[in-house]
Amino acid sequence: MPDKPTDWSLVEQVKAGDDRAFDALMARYKLPVLNFVYRMTGDGSEAEDVAQEVFVDAYRTIRKPSFHRTTAQFSTWLFQVARNAALDSLRHRKRHPAESLSVLEENGAMLAGAARTAQEESADKETGQKIAAAVALLPEDQRSALILSEYEDRSYAEIAAVLKCSLKSVEARLYRAKHFLRDRLRNLLE
Repeated sequence: MPDKPTDWSLVEQVKAGDDRAFDALMARYKLPVLNFVYRMTGDGSEAEDVAQEVFVDAYRTIRKPSFHRTTAQFSTWLFQVARNAALDSLRHRKRHPAESLSVLEENGAMLAGAARTAQEESADKETGQKIAAAVALLPEDQRSALILSEYEDRSYAEIAAVLKCSLKSVEARLYRAKHFLRDRLRNLLE
């Protein structure tokens, strides 16, 4: 059974014109990028559009002759692209508000479970919405660090690379974010 190609070996294949290699990269990272962008933007359809843009931009960038492998992991580079695209989308939304700016009204808590009562599901959805709304209130740098740490399970070193900051800065951002959320969601914890 052959070894699974590394991300960077797939990138080299894409640079050489193999679009199937890019399909393999997309298959690996479609869901993590979509989840990350959704948590940044709070809008499911917007997240799908932004994630699609991320992969189009990534493909175009990889195919440029000037593109060279970084010392970081491919996923770190891709999450930088995703973060920048999500921030661009949020800036655009702020400049061009839509009818409804309700944050994260779809998809509250996603708990796996068999037979649950409607009341339990409603309470879980409400809790999920409160948590998502509180996360959306965080400053962008804290929100990005928290999402990468808690939802994407990235190391502090990877987060520092994505956010282009020091490890101490990542620690401080996560501390402040968690402190804010703990205060904001105190009633849910009791």
